[in-house]
Amino acid sequence: MRSVRFQKTEVIPNKIVCVGKNYAAHIEEMGSVPSDQMTVFMKPNACISDQLIAHSGEQIHFEAEICLLIQGGAVAGVGVGLDLTKRATQKRLKDAGLPWERSKAFEGSAVFSHFVDAPASLNDLKLELCVDGEPRQQGGPKQMLYKPHVILEELRSFLPLEDDDIIMTGTPSGVGPVKRGALFEARLLNANEELVSALWRAV
Repeated sequence: MRSVRFQKTEVIPNKIVCVGKNYAAHIEEMGSVPSDQMTVFMKPNACISDQLIAHSGEQIHFEAEICLLIQGGAVAGVGVGLDLTKRATQKRLKDAGLPWERSKAFEGSAVFSHFVDAPASLNDLKLELCVDGEPRQQGGPKQMLYKPHVILEELRSFLPLEDDDIIMTGTPSGVGPVKRGALFEARLLNANEELVSALWRAV
């Protein structure tokens, strides 16, 4: 089983629960429309990697996200992650009305920073992603269609959340292909205070 770091401890998520279509600007850039209900899909533990890959049978696209780590049924930790996607496969599956797992749940499709204690309120969290020094993505709960407390309430209505599960809360606009050798720098802020940062060099 693969692990992530929460403060100074290695923890093992049983699953990664992902929220799709949670930023209006990203929905627009993908040429899609909002869903009637919150869009949810999952990645297994085996997807977790500390290596950012540019190819896995086809071109990989990046989606930076605010991530929540669950303990005791509540948000205990926060971090940043990359939801990696086989975009061509995803389009083919969507067009056919089929599930997305082949495009989302492949090995190495979830890359995370370390996690730190969650602030008392999640409302002022802000994600920033730069690629080769160029700002690419930014966003937070203020731009989300489903705020963190709504995400938790909705997930609890049909899905058991176990200790150390990770929730990926959706991606802002600015997604794109991962290019081999590119340097990805992600930060998570609470108001103006940096909580977490991570660097990944794509291979």
